[in-house]
Amino acid sequence: MLSSSYRTVALWGSLLALAAACSPEQSQKDPVAEAQFQNEKRIGDENVTKKQERDAEFMVEAASDGLLEVELGRLAQQKATQPAVKNFGQHMATQHAEANAALKTLAEQKGLVLPASLGRDQQETYRKLSGLTGSQFDKAYMDLMVDDHKKDVDEFEDMSEDAYDGDIRGFAAKYAPVLKQHLEMAEQVNDQVEKLP
Repeated sequence: MLSSSYRTVALWGSLLALAAACSPEQSQKDPVAEAQFQNEKRIGDENVTKKQERDAEFMVEAASDGLLEVELGRLAQQKATQPAVKNFGQHMATQHAEANAALKTLAEQKGLVLPASLGRDQQETYRKLSGLTGSQFDKAYMDLMVDDHKKDVDEFEDMSEDAYDGDIRGFAAKYAPVLKQHLEMAEQVNDQVEKLP
C-alpha cells in the first residue's frame, strides 16, 4: 500500500515538473538573453576563448541595437512633429536595416545566434517613447539617438581593433564610420529640437 501511494506521489511530482516545463513562461524568454545563452552554450561546448565569447556578445548587442534603431526610426516617421526628426528616423530605419542584414549573414557564417526580435530592455525603451507625443517625443527620441550612437561608435571602434575573428573585425571597421556619421546627424537634429517648447 505504501509503495503504491509513493508511486502516486512520484507520478504527481513528475507531472508537476512536466507542467512547469511547458508553462507559458518558457515562451516569454527575452530574445536577446536567449541568443546570448545559445552562443555561450555553443562556445562553452567547443571550449573556445574568452575573446570569441566577446565577439559573440558584440554581435548580439549590435543586432539588438540595430533592431531597436529600425523600430524607433519607423516610430519617428509616424510620431515626430519636426521634419528633420522624421527624416532622421527614415534614414535610421533604412541604414540600420541594411546593417542588420549584413550582420545576420555574418552570424550565419559564424554559427552564431542573433535575437530575431526586441529584447525586454529594448521593448521597454520602445514602449516609453511610443507613449510620448509632440515635441516631447522629438526631444526624447533625438536625445536617445545621440546617447545610443555614442555608445555604438565606441563599441564598433573597439571591436574593429579587438575582435578575435577577422570578419567580425572587418564588419565593425566597415560600420564604425557609418555610425559616426549617424551620431553627427543626431547631434545636429538634437540641437534643433532642444529649443522646442
